[in-house]
Amino acid sequence: MGNSAHWSADAAAATGERIRALRGQRGISLSELARRAGVGKATLSGLETGTRNPTAETLYAIAGQLGVPLATLLSTPGEPLGADVPEVQGTAVAAQLLEVFQDGGISTELYRLEIRPGVLQTSPAHPAGVVEYLTVFSGTARVGPVGDPIVVRSGEHASFASDGPHVYAALGEEPVHASLLIRHPLEVSEVSGGSEVNRS
Repeated sequence: MGNSAHWSADAAAATGERIRALRGQRGISLSELARRAGVGKATLSGLETGTRNPTAETLYAIAGQLGVPLATLLSTPGEPLGADVPEVQGTAVAAQLLEVFQDGGISTELYRLEIRPGVLQTSPAHPAGVVEYLTVFSGTARVGPVGDPIVVRSGEHASFASDGPHVYAALGEEPVHASLLIRHPLEVSEVSGGSEVNRS
């Protein structure tokens, strides 16, 4: 994973079409979605027309306001993931969507994750009931709710509720290489949870 995102024109256009279609299905104007997601109207317009490459934070904010998993913006539900699914870049995180599967009313996304050292990424809240599971293969990460992040070392895994603002950071000078599972209720319900670290 590199430090700059590269989206093909087709991938950017496809993501923009998905955002626009979901917004239309919900009867939300472009201005209103931009306001709710906390992004500029020009930025959202550029995303919908495929002329801007979104950051992870922007995509998460939009997905949260549309009430869908991030994967819904990156791929077509029910279809196999293609080779052109773009890597999503944030302030500190680079994430590559590897798989999406559904089971018992839950949509689960699997990502390959790299957290770059020296910067902190704050991601916006996901819908109620969303939980993330991080497995660290190398490096040391600090992740979790803004007010109560947890440290996860190489060989450990952690889970935390991500329905509030949450952070990702690499501790030390080495990047963190990890996998991330995001479990997203298909029918959003009020579910709350705490943080937990498990050692292998």
